Amino acid sequence: MAEQQQTRSADRSFDRPGPLATVVLAPIGFIGQRVLSLLDRIGGALLLFLNGAGWVWRSFTERRVRLGKRAIVSQIVRVGVRSIFIVSLVSGVVGMILAIQLAPPLDEFGQRPLVANIIGVAVLRELGPLIGAIVLTGFAGASIAAEIGTMVVSEEIEALEAHALNPVRFLVVPRVIASIMSMTALGVIASVVAIAMATLVSVTLLEIPYPVFMGNLKAQAGMADFVSGFVKGGVFGLLIGVIACHNGLAVTGGAAGVGSATTNTVVHCVVAIIFADLVFTAIFFAIGLV
Repeated sequence: MAEQQQTRSADRSFDRPGPLATVVLAPIGFIGQRVLSLLDRIGGALLLFLNGAGWVWRSFTERRVRLGKRAIVSQIVRVGVRSIFIVSLVSGVVGMILAIQLAPPLDEFGQRPLVANIIGVAVLRELGPLIGAIVLTGFAGASIAAEIGTMVVSEEIEALEAHALNPVRFLVVPRVIASIMSMTALGVIASVVAIAMATLVSVTLLEIPYPVFMGNLKAQAGMADFVSGFVKGGVFGLLIGVIACHNGLAVTGGAAGVGSATTNTVVHCVVAIIFADLVFTAIFFAIGLV
């Protein structure tokens, strides 16, 4: 018996990691958990997107499948129209700041009028879509996640499924379509307002002649810049809608879960938008549009 107990204790000692192994394995385990959680979220969002895309396709190919125009219009008003003021305000201020900050460095080379060249490209390609996307994330993305999460907690999603109503078709698809359309329009609005306010500051404060400013702007900014910003806006809207809906549907734990989903939506959307912008920039650079 004593020999058996010694053997068991020896086996347990081999099973137990030492202090050094614990120090080494703990960070690896933490990183592994984070990676698995990230892959799970990405996979869930991708499956939700494919499910929604399937319903959109069926709405074009099957007469009996309709997405509900009223729901889409209602979400556009709720998501997009209400964001116009704050997007215009933020983009206008950013345009003015950009013009004022660019003037001193360019003055050192005697090229102050080149403010228009830089602003045209920077706003149309990057700042316009990014400003609109970040504002829409905080204004509408969190709201979508909270709304759907509340439906999950109050078992409204289960009630829809009990009545043979698909939540993706009736809840997710209208919100994603509204996010895409709203973000595309908001990106254009943000770019126009930012350039307009930068023009105002450049002509009045920086004393750049209006014809010179507009001539430089037209010479530098082309259709490729506008198209790249337009496409980015649509993709950013898709990311915001899908991530917000996915986080809302994944809510667990009652009211605390709704709050956590709302916070995570803002973080996830901003990170996804920045990485998507990086991918687009690399692609446009590779094909010669940058």
